Amino acid sequence: MHENAAGNQANEAVKPAPPLQFTATLLPHRSLSRKGFIALMTAVGAIGFVGGAVFIMMGAWPVTGFFGLDVLLIYMAFRLNYRAARSIEKVDLTESELRITRISPSGKTRSWTFNPYWVRLKLTSYENAADELYLSSHGKRLVLGAFLSDGEKAAFAAALGDALAAQKSAGKG
Repeated sequence: MHENAAGNQANEAVKPAPPLQFTATLLPHRSLSRKGFIALMTAVGAIGFVGGAVFIMMGAWPVTGFFGLDVLLIYMAFRLNYRAARSIEKVDLTESELRITRISPSGKTRSWTFNPYWVRLKLTSYENAADELYLSSHGKRLVLGAFLSDGEKAAFAAALGDALAAQKSAGKG
């Protein structure tokens, strides 16, 4: 009898996840590949080295330090940019919830859950600024894909909007 109760508890603990109606992973775009980054840094380093050597030969050796500083600052800027590219937004829609999971470059994870029947998806276009895509429901507002281009936001808004509309119409029937 005791084994049967334990078996029931185990079955209850391992409930299958509801099937996904829609899923998407949003990633920031980076046009410079790792090979491109190495080539660029090699070129910047070579220019800095040659420029520094020229100034050393002219007797203006302190200028060489500024060439090295330029190379270092460009390298650091790209490293920070690549670090920011590790952020991820995951969007999962089931019949009972819309879950947004955001993973920061440091690995910190935050999640928001919306009822798919009550959530509103809005894409706001601005003339001189980036478009804004957000979800809102019951006083909560969450911006999605802030790192996406305006075209990518529009395409994602259309896809998620279609999935939400299909979800809402399936619930009525």
